[in-house]
Amino acid sequence: MPEIDHADSQGESDRTQWSAPARRTRFRELDEKVAHLHGQEFSKPGLDAVETAQLKGVRRFGAAGAILMAFAALGAGAQPVLQNPVTGMRIFGLPARMTTVSLTLGITGTVMVTLAWLMVGRFVLGGFVTQSAPRRMTRGQLDYTLLLWITPLLVAPPMFSRDVYSYLAQSEIGARGLDPYALGPAQALGVDHVLTRTVPNIWRETPAPYGPLFLWMGEGIASLTGYNIVPGILLHRGLAVVGVLMIIWALPRLARRCGVDPVIALWLGAANPLVIFHLVAGIHNEALMIGMMVVGVELALRAIETSSPLTRLNLALLLAGVFVIVLSATIKIPSLLALGFVGMALARRWGRGLISMAAAAALLGIVAIIGIASMSLISGLGFGWVNTLGTANAVRSWMSIPTLLGLATGQAGVFLGLGDHTTAILNVTRPIAAAIAAMLITRMLFATHSGRLHAIGALGVSMAALVFLFPVVQPWYLLWALIPLAAWATRPVFRIPAIGVSAVISVILMPNGAEYPAWTIFQAVIATIATFTVLFAVLYTRPLWRSFLDGVFRRSAASA
Repeated sequence: MPEIDHADSQGESDRTQWSAPARRTRFRELDEKVAHLHGQEFSKPGLDAVETAQLKGVRRFGAAGAILMAFAALGAGAQPVLQNPVTGMRIFGLPARMTTVSLTLGITGTVMVTLAWLMVGRFVLGGFVTQSAPRRMTRGQLDYTLLLWITPLLVAPPMFSRDVYSYLAQSEIGARGLDPYALGPAQALGVDHVLTRTVPNIWRETPAPYGPLFLWMGEGIASLTGYNIVPGILLHRGLAVVGVLMIIWALPRLARRCGVDPVIALWLGAANPLVIFHLVAGIHNEALMIGMMVVGVELALRAIETSSPLTRLNLALLLAGVFVIVLSATIKIPSLLALGFVGMALARRWGRGLISMAAAAALLGIVAIIGIASMSLISGLGFGWVNTLGTANAVRSWMSIPTLLGLATGQAGVFLGLGDHTTAILNVTRPIAAAIAAMLITRMLFATHSGRLHAIGALGVSMAALVFLFPVVQPWYLLWALIPLAAWATRPVFRIPAIGVSAVISVILMPNGAEYPAWTIFQAVIATIATFTVLFAVLYTRPLWRSFLDGVFRRSAASA
């Protein structure tokens, strides 16, 4: 029997493992695992009379929570340091003088809206695990529910974040003819300026990290409101609402394109508490960025995925969609990623070769350059925004995987007496995470071109990789990925974590966008628990609520 050279066998095995066919097989397996997140969904009949009555009760429960949040925001929200309109008022000024009570009302309202969203899920999905609802609420019922929950927050002070005050100050800098990409509010407006005083300390010295379109719109608001903070807040919230309306328009259309029920996509995406709390109540410009991104993708795919020739109307539709995506990137740059997946879908329509990829890249690249250059010049702000895109990296966010690893490793070094090397470790973990994200995104692009993944799903997965491997992650950044994925991913392996993370993140943040003393938080949490104990005890005495809650608990037990 011939002798076997085990070293040569091992070497041959390694070469086989890393050969081109083996790599292609592993990539194909990755694509298949991602593709498993998607499945076709079919429409269901509407709710019966009992379920409709139960839905109305749940809807009112969430609306009551939103009203509580709006009232609590008068004392526990992210109120301005100066020009607070309720200061000194007998009734509306009361929450500001009762911090613990206001925080209790804010937490209670937040939990009520989140629970109402979860309970509405019963009329959309049935069981979160089985997803076997025999009937489903209609689009009109969901739209009305979302309207009721959002309306009280439209006139409330900002909540969960103070970013809107940075928007106001940076817009005023631009309105004065100064460069918001070179000067922070303290240098440009002065430390004692009414707008600077309300900006969080960490951002008073930093230039604007936002694109020229957003600051240009902000300059328009500044020219209308001047130094008046409250009208400026309301107009910026109006921009955020426009962004949410764009999401509501585009999301069901993208869902139908992917064979997903549009009501489920809207419930998980647009009616998500993260949207209500952070895009509407928190007034974040992510609303405009995401809204314009998904509208642009829908317009572009409408042209690409039709069987009609790509001429005249369809070509105009494609270019319009691409241009809207480019404009969304001049709000915040991450949405430019969507352009790559539109390009790969276009290249797939033209053929599978490198020539089609190059042609699609050239066409979309020209539109992107024209759009970004035009907006930078028309706004009068120039291209300085390109140099400030990393401004937010000054924040160390525990939700970012590379930042969390760096912070944990650095603190371990301090504990072991090795010194604090957190910054040095972050300089290693963050570039490695960026490289991993780049590889995953590249793989998703090629999976789109090959047809193994739909452009919407690949975009959502890529956004998720970008978010979690980004140096800084804020709670509302999760919507970058969640909204496109809501239109494509249907399996419980995605939906259950998405629902759970959305619910948990929604209720753990303080409504003032900062921190409270630990004792105040503890008192508010205990009071909230006591309030819900009494509330559910009262609700359980109502036959309609009792039958609904019994059904929820029985369904949960059966799913488990």
